[in-house]
Amino acid sequence: MSKKELRYFLVQEDILPEAILKTVMAKELLLRGEANTVNEAVEKVDLSRSAFYKYKDKVFPFHQWSKGKIVTLALLMEHRPGVLSTVLNIIASVKGSILTINQNLPLQGLANATLSIETAEMNQDLEELLRIISEVTGVRDVRLVGQN
Repeated sequence: MSKKELRYFLVQEDILPEAILKTVMAKELLLRGEANTVNEAVEKVDLSRSAFYKYKDKVFPFHQWSKGKIVTLALLMEHRPGVLSTVLNIIASVKGSILTINQNLPLQGLANATLSIETAEMNQDLEELLRIISEVTGVRDVRLVGQN
């Protein structure tokens, strides 16, 4: 490969080829101890060893990718007391370290906020954290908008 800088993409799983998805599944089996060898893992997910070795160092579950990073979340919240506080408490409860908070003035009862979070000490994966935050009453939308 040339000295060209590598680029990374965040994509939804439903557009990925089956071999890539099965590679991730095999890696997760190995990580959880549900398979002791690569042969056992690829057999369980019906994947060839050659496909596994082709992709294994290039594809990672989102929670592995985001561990130890600074991520930026964008939230759209109803302008009601306690909504942002609830979100911040959830992040603190999973040991996320909030680095910055920027909140705009509410317009038509809705406020935008961006949060930068250090994920190194988090005891919850980022996908699950986003799901939990999205279920908070008053949170209309939460999205991952960046990472460092």
